[in-house]
Amino acid sequence: MSDDPTRVQEFFGVRAAGWDARFPDDGPAYAAAVHDLGLRPGDAVLDAGCGTGRALPPLREAVGPGGTVLGADLTPEMLDAATAAGRDGAGTLLLADVSRLPLRDGALDAVFGAGLVSHLADPAADLGELARVVRPGGRLALFHPIGRAALAARHGRRITEDDLRAEPNLRPVLAGSGWRMVSYVDRDDRYLVIAVREG
Repeated sequence: MSDDPTRVQEFFGVRAAGWDARFPDDGPAYAAAVHDLGLRPGDAVLDAGCGTGRALPPLREAVGPGGTVLGADLTPEMLDAATAAGRDGAGTLLLADVSRLPLRDGALDAVFGAGLVSHLADPAADLGELARVVRPGGRLALFHPIGRAALAARHGRRITEDDLRAEPNLRPVLAGSGWRMVSYVDRDDRYLVIAVREG
């Protein structure tokens, strides 16, 4: 399930320019997930593995002009596509690996991660790094615009019991990484996990 950074860069690098065209109807699902993250005006939020930056405009809308929106991705081509789409105006783009974020401890109020979990090289350590940069009581949203079964079917596969995104597997990994899962939704039209930073 997990991936090393070089493979992630290679996979997404060649697909970046046409990525948004492949999923043209995902905007409302992103906006709804950002809403459910419960951001407030003035908050600081990171879109971890931001890709083409589809979450950046709704994140900016949620935190307002006084808030901070960061988008981090390790694939330069994805950040280029975000800039070409004009989404760099909604937040600051960082070429960075979520396993080593250039942020101080507790700097953020929340993290949003779309399609992130399956691409983490070391899920426990990487979720721990996200916890490091979020203040106690801050929130994490792990999102995908379609659920696990629908996503597996799209790729001609079936869900397996070892899928990290399954609630029984993800809950203890989050707990060991400094997060407490507070909600879990896995429907054909939505996957959204909300967790709170412990401590």
